This record gives sequence, structure tokens and C-alpha cells, in this order.
Amino acid sequence: MKTKQINRIALSVYFFLSGLCFATWASRIPTLKASFNLNDAQLGSILLVMPIAALIGTISSGWLISRFNNRDLLLFSFLFFAFALLGISLVNSALLLIFILALFSICMRILNIAMNAQSITLQAFYHKNIIGSFHGIWSLGGVIGVLFSTIMVEYNVIIQNHFLIIALVTILATIIAYKYSLTKDKSTTGNKLIIGKPDPFIFYLGLLIFFAAICEGGMFDWSGIYFKEVVKEDVFTYGYLLFMIFMATSRFFLDRVLDKIGMPKLYIISGLLISTGTLTTILFPQFWTALIGFCLVGIGVSAIFPMTYILAGKSKKYSAGMAISIIGTYAIVGMFIGPPLIGYLSHTFGLKNAFFILVFCGVMFIPISQLFFKTQKANL
Repeated sequence: MKTKQINRIALSVYFFLSGLCFATWASRIPTLKASFNLNDAQLGSILLVMPIAALIGTISSGWLISRFNNRDLLLFSFLFFAFALLGISLVNSALLLIFILALFSICMRILNIAMNAQSITLQAFYHKNIIGSFHGIWSLGGVIGVLFSTIMVEYNVIIQNHFLIIALVTILATIIAYKYSLTKDKSTTGNKLIIGKPDPFIFYLGLLIFFAAICEGGMFDWSGIYFKEVVKEDVFTYGYLLFMIFMATSRFFLDRVLDKIGMPKLYIISGLLISTGTLTTILFPQFWTALIGFCLVGIGVSAIFPMTYILAGKSKKYSAGMAISIIGTYAIVGMFIGPPLIGYLSHTFGLKNAFFILVFCGVMFIPISQLFFKTQKANL
């Protein structure tokens, strides 16, 4: 087997583990909400910790990727990521939960930037789009995570045992993947942040990531609660599971779809699917119609992050890692605003009405993406 294929498999393992761990945490948010006796506003406040901590991870990652190979960053960030996941299930006070969520979020941000920077480097070896498949594998990890969580919830397995299993799998797989990861991929140019007038290329991509973060963050953090409290489904992971399955499946076809219709049209289609799916869930909050709505949203959000990262890798001003780190700041702002805002709106107007935020975000992909392509033809 060629070296680049071995490197691709190793990186795929990291993407899978990232999706697995994140879905494990997100799918058990209703469990944590109940165990700490939190209302929606209180949960929204605790969720604020994650984007604030992720901002620290984003800032530090720009410095780290300029000094270390991504494989080393992936090894250490994933190990701490696994320990933090286990810690979430063990803490017994809100203060400790806030601390461990901060660590979890910092590690997640560093490993995500390192993974995506390495995926852009690997894509150059293949001379074709392969980034969509990596994000598909992330989503597949998410699907497995939700499936496993559903089994744990169905059979009343305590969250401590659940998270311990996932943490051990993550630690073992991380150590094995490290041995076969791409080496010496540290960028030597474009690693310095330039302060001044915003670069339109990065600015528009940042806005796209901003609204994508609100959509994905809203679905990750609130879909389980929506199914439990609005749809009135005891096995609250069903909606999240279908959302992840359709997002994963769509991402595996993304590279082919991009070759067929191109990014400008796909941003429009994605925005329409997100808005339509969310409206379906809001207007018809019954089991099957809500499932259909969540499936449409899953298809819609599947392409946004991969497409935007591909475009970021074409920056003439920054290295791929630095460009992803910069637009990652916009994602943090989206995560900072989105899930907590849904919590506050839900506390005041009800969770069903709070989901109109996602409808608005879906619509916004259309004008922003078209403005980007119109003004950046010379860069692409």
C-alpha cells in the first residue's frame, strides 16, 4: 500500500474518533441536564463555556501549527480529549462540569484545525477532492456515537460506563494512528497573522462558517432536547441519530456532487434544505415529520464546512492551517451565539419557536456565498 494511502487511513481514524467523541457528549446532554436539574436558560449558560474555551484553542492552534507537525498535535490533543470526555461523566458539581467542558472544547478545537490542515496537505498528493470523504468519516463516527448512545439510553447504562468505553477506544486508536500519520507537514510560510483591513477572501468564508456553526451547534446541542420535550419521544436520540446519518451519507457523496454542480449552486441548495427541514420540524412537531425535517437539515449542513475548508486552503495570503484557524474564530463566535441563544429564546418563547434561528441561518448561506464567488473570482 502506498504511503499516501496509509496516511489517509490514519487521518480517517482521527476524523472518525472526533465525530465519535463529540456525538457521545452531545447525545447525552439531556442526561446531564436532568442529572444537574438545569432549565433551558441554565443549560444555555453552561454551553457558553464551550465556545469561549474553543476560542482559546483557536488562538493557541495558530501558534502551535507554526511550530509543530500536525501529527504531534493530534496525538496529544486526542489523548486529553478522551480524558476530558470521561471527566464530563464523573464530575458532581456544575463548577467542575464547566471546567472539564472547557478542557474538552479546547482540545476539540486544536484537533479539528490540525486534522483539517493535514487533510488539505493530503489532498494535494491526490490531485482531486478528498476532503468531503474525511468529513463523511467524521459524520460516520458521529452516527456510531449516537447509535451507541441510543443503546446505552435504551438499556439504562449509566453515563460513566458509557463514556469510559468511548474514552478507552479513543486512546487506543489514537496511539495506533499516530504511528502511520503524515510526517513533516508543518507549513513554513503563511503562518503569521496579519493585522489590518479584513481580507475579503477570509471574511466571507468566515461568515459562512459562522452561520454553519450556529446550524450545526443548534442541532448538536438541542436536537435531543427537542425530541424529548417538543416531540415527546422518550428515546430522545432518534432525531439526532437520523440527522447524523443523513449528514454522514451526504458527505461521502460530496466530492462527486462538487464535480457535477460546483460550489456556488451547492451552497444555495444547502441553504434551502436547512431552512425547509427546520420549518418542517417547527410546523409539524410530530415524530415522523420531525424526523423528515431533521434528515433534510442533515443533508443541508453536510456540505458547508467541507466546502468552506477547501476554499480556505486556496488562500494566497495564509497557509492552510492558519486560514482554517482564522475562519475557525468565526465558528467560535457562531457557537458562542447559537446554542446559548436557542436556550435563552427557548426559556422565553419555547424551544419550537427558538428553532426559527436555524431557518434564518439557512437562508443566509445563499447571499453570502454568491457574494463571495462574485468578488473572489480572481482568487479561485
